[in-house]
Amino acid sequence: MQDEATQNADTCLAMLRDTDRDRYLACLLSPEDKRGSLAALYAFNAEIARVRDVVREPLPGEIRLQWWRDLLEGDASGDSGGNPVAAALIETVERYRLPRKTLIDMIDARIFDLYDDPITDRNAFEGYAGETASALIQLASLILSPGDAARAADSAGHAGVAQAIAGVMLLLPVHCSRGQLYLPLEILAATGLDRTSFLNATDKPRISAAIEAFAGLGLEHLAKARNAGPVPASVFAAYLPVASTGPILQRAARLGAAVLDGGLQPAQWRRQLRMMRAAFAKRF
Repeated sequence: MQDEATQNADTCLAMLRDTDRDRYLACLLSPEDKRGSLAALYAFNAEIARVRDVVREPLPGEIRLQWWRDLLEGDASGDSGGNPVAAALIETVERYRLPRKTLIDMIDARIFDLYDDPITDRNAFEGYAGETASALIQLASLILSPGDAARAADSAGHAGVAQAIAGVMLLLPVHCSRGQLYLPLEILAATGLDRTSFLNATDKPRISAAIEAFAGLGLEHLAKARNAGPVPASVFAAYLPVASTGPILQRAARLGAAVLDGGLQPAQWRRQLRMMRAAFAKRF
């Protein structure tokens, strides 16, 4: 009979299979003894990232996020409330001494998702991405090899920003349908747009220019991540979900305003193939 920790890890993997297939596969391609802990971290990320999708108003979303904050700010035993993802997360935090402040900062950053406030400039977006996608890579690296994680900190930072921009591109139709926009205002202004004119989606040439510029920012960070030095093999599994980032950004730059119609996500088999090739070559 499975013990509770194993059951919780299996629950996290099952959740990822349904909500974040790329990170689910990344877990399967990771060392077996780290798989459950990575699944717990990624399932926690999936939970806080999808809050906007499961609430109708910001206040219930803030309450959900506060629950996770209270869990991490509690004592070592932490009341998981029968939530297997929460129980697995606390066990992982304690086992690998993950910095709780980094996890709490991830939660606080997700409050922004609940509202429709604009992002002013690239620095503001990079800060948001740093506390979410980049932090997730760094935390996964700490699970895989605490001693080697710091050696790839620069790569994690830039890779996370690139990955966050790719994620925005994939979700652009959903975001725009609810009046939400992550493209920085300074990029819109440089192409002769503002938030309203972008969301109206009528000026296709300028919208294409804005999307191309934002994708270019992502590709710039991806290049910096790759040029920051080799990622130690011991932590490379944390970078596997980044494998499809380049193709997504390149295609977004080519499609321009057509990204608003969806269809940007590569087929699952292509993403799996890229991830397996990355795992073999140790290059993302």
